[in-house]
Amino acid sequence: MDIVLPLENQEKDLIEACVRKERWAQKQLYQDNYSSLMGVCLRYSNNKEDALDILHEGFIKIFRNIAKYTIGTSLGAWMRRIMVNTAIDYYRKAVRRRTEDLDQVYDISTNDPDAISKCGEKEILAAVQTLSPAYRAVFNLYVIEGFSHREVAEQLDITESTSRSNLVKARSKLRVILLAKYKGYGQI
Repeated sequence: MDIVLPLENQEKDLIEACVRKERWAQKQLYQDNYSSLMGVCLRYSNNKEDALDILHEGFIKIFRNIAKYTIGTSLGAWMRRIMVNTAIDYYRKAVRRRTEDLDQVYDISTNDPDAISKCGEKEILAAVQTLSPAYRAVFNLYVIEGFSHREVAEQLDITESTSRSNLVKARSKLRVILLAKYKGYGQI
């Protein structure tokens, strides 16, 4: 006879074991969430090595603060928020921000074909990783995470106009990178 425990009990037991610093539970939490959280870290980093640094630092914060997690809420969302904040902290340590006026941004509208529709996930991720840390952080927070420019500005300690400017420039650079990749392959 098999006994099936509800998923909530499994999560509760795993979290309580992590609070007690039981290695098996920490290992399980890490393995269960590695790939999804690594994806978050890759979007904020220049390369896989930096992403691993962010991931490991984020898991250290997760394990230190696991007792603050409210069982029954979304564990994945809670951990994702910690990873995003860890990536932002990593960005703040590594980069001296350059503030640029929105007035300096030129119009980037184009009639060029949509290269993104021809790109795979890995190609888009590689293009995002080529962006400067300032552009990449704003792009990820605004486009991927869904933050407003006000929230991005607060997270990165920049002005809203700098957030807007960096987003426009990030999109422009991504467009150039992706169009260059497909130049010569015919219509996109």
